[in-house]
Amino acid sequence: MLPPIFGVLFDGFAYGMLLFLLSVGQSVTLGMMNFINLAHCSFAMLGGYVTVLLVNRYGWPFFAALPIAFLAAALASVAFERTLYRRLYRASDLDQVLLTIGITFISVAAAAYIFTTAQQPLQLPAYLRGSLSFMGLDFAVYRLILIGIALAITALLVACLEYTRFGAKIRAAVDNERMARGLGIDVDRAFALTFALGSGLAGLGGALAIEIVGLDPSFAFTYLVYVLIVVSVGGLGSIGGSFAAAAVLGISDIAGKYYVPQLGAFLIYLVMVGLLMWRPAGLFGKR
Repeated sequence: MLPPIFGVLFDGFAYGMLLFLLSVGQSVTLGMMNFINLAHCSFAMLGGYVTVLLVNRYGWPFFAALPIAFLAAALASVAFERTLYRRLYRASDLDQVLLTIGITFISVAAAAYIFTTAQQPLQLPAYLRGSLSFMGLDFAVYRLILIGIALAITALLVACLEYTRFGAKIRAAVDNERMARGLGIDVDRAFALTFALGSGLAGLGGALAIEIVGLDPSFAFTYLVYVLIVVSVGGLGSIGGSFAAAAVLGISDIAGKYYVPQLGAFLIYLVMVGLLMWRPAGLFGKR
């Protein structure tokens, strides 16, 4: 028989994988492109609302709606990148922050106007609502699938960004844009694809988050804080760092709520402060 602590670890790791899916796109755009996109969770919220519409109103299967959530967020981000973000690549951090936080306010107001401020339920199929029993503990099927998706995405991202020509082009464009253009690399296209990838992953994370944390217009602000914590603790531009940070923070948050309820959700901030005092550049940060 497994002791109850294993159940807490499982729930915490599953929550951490949700944080990873929401934050890994920000790690890519902020860490690799040096662009501060505080509207990142607006694309996650968009993916969530697209999923709710497709599943609840049009009767799509849940897993069929997930790629559409990814594409909707990715295409929206490309539109913003082409029209607004591209103008600020060389601007100051303050200019980037002001633009993207303004977009977040607009997205929250638009979501409240269209969908109201109520929580949006999601009608999951019965086989995703069950649980599997193992050595005396029940493990939720949905959380198991969430963990599997996060692990698969981690492997794909590392392979794509570290061992392919696309990843090499992105790194070259960020390190020396003029030289990259001289070598024939389409820098504008590479940046647009990077934003599409990062925001698409946010949209996927937003779709998967509904069942665990819910969805309402405040989502874009609430989880922006968690995303920034994961990225800063993991280290800019590090996929492995974001994965490790999300796992540690997710387990710490859930364990704190179970065993130290007086602290509530504050424990995750204590863990963040402790880790950043130990490693100011993040767990796997290089700068």
